[in-house]
Amino acid sequence: MSFEINQGDRVGIIGRNGAGKSTLLKILSRIVEPTTGRIRIKGRVASLLEVGTGFHPELTGRENVFLNGAILGMSKTEIQRKFDEIVAFAEIEKFLDTPVKRYSSGMYVRLAFAVAAHLEPEILIVDEVLAVGDASFQKKCLGKMENVSQEGRTVLFVSHNMAAMRALCSRALLMKKGHLRLDADIEDAIDNYLAEATTPGSSIVWDVSNAPKSSLIRFIEASILDERNQPTSQIDCRKGFSINVKYEVLKLIKNLRIGFFMQNSEGIPICGSTDFNSNRDSKTEPGVYLSRCSFPGYILNTGTYTIQLGADYTSSLANPVLTPFCLGFSIEDIEGHGAESHQLPGVLRPKLNWNFQELDTNKVYYFK
Repeated sequence: MSFEINQGDRVGIIGRNGAGKSTLLKILSRIVEPTTGRIRIKGRVASLLEVGTGFHPELTGRENVFLNGAILGMSKTEIQRKFDEIVAFAEIEKFLDTPVKRYSSGMYVRLAFAVAAHLEPEILIVDEVLAVGDASFQKKCLGKMENVSQEGRTVLFVSHNMAAMRALCSRALLMKKGHLRLDADIEDAIDNYLAEATTPGSSIVWDVSNAPKSSLIRFIEASILDERNQPTSQIDCRKGFSINVKYEVLKLIKNLRIGFFMQNSEGIPICGSTDFNSNRDSKTEPGVYLSRCSFPGYILNTGTYTIQLGADYTSSLANPVLTPFCLGFSIEDIEGHGAESHQLPGVLRPKLNWNFQELDTNKVYYFK
């Protein structure tokens, strides 16, 4: 693996899970040593690799700002000059003097990114950790990273969200099994990444040894079924389909929720749902159950989608039982649009009701 990144470059690092992206960032951040080869870095590096990186849990948010600044080699005066800007960006003024061990993961990330981006590093390295934040904060972070690069500083960014990659980066490194497979402009790199992506099948069965589980619940199987209740990986856009999840409750559970999260081939979140408002009782006795979520036709646009399943309950909302993205399917637009059967833009493909009428130009009409 050999590559060179120049001052002011905005470079994305993409690849499947386990490709070596985070390991590369740890090497560039000088957290771990490479087993072979060497790296040469000119400039001060600020890294945001995982929630809580560089924070001391017993110190307050205010104290951690000064601690991080000191680690970056900044003087107290320099940190004070940036302090108000950091706090305003992180939007945690009310919790500034609270020990960070009491922060939520979102608050951690807000403050950690604000510190990393505002204490003027020459090189800013950001891993997928931004996914913890809400959509508006992610958008603000992308804008800040773009401003950082325009100031002549370098940004390295890892994400599975290809829309975010396109918005920020002009170049990308495609990783595979610890090797650099491609160093190209962002569009070529993303095209290669998506072309070699493998989509999960329309059904999966877990055995006891590898099933996602806790002491209270175990996933058994899941599938995508068409309108005839047959497993399918290709769905006519006009037809409905369902997500079916079979699981075993091992001990009595209070307020159990079974749900899913869906994303498209570029890692963009599409939707999610739980069965919380279904006919389930507040207490679920031990036994085997099936939860089913039905989609109508004319809802998703042409494309490939993957699904992650999850379960949580009152006693452990913070630690849900999650599967990987284990189900996959594609939506086929059978109808087409226009003379060349163009695909409609966007993620959704609703069939909406329209009507029209010829108006008498001598009358006045009011829309209701």
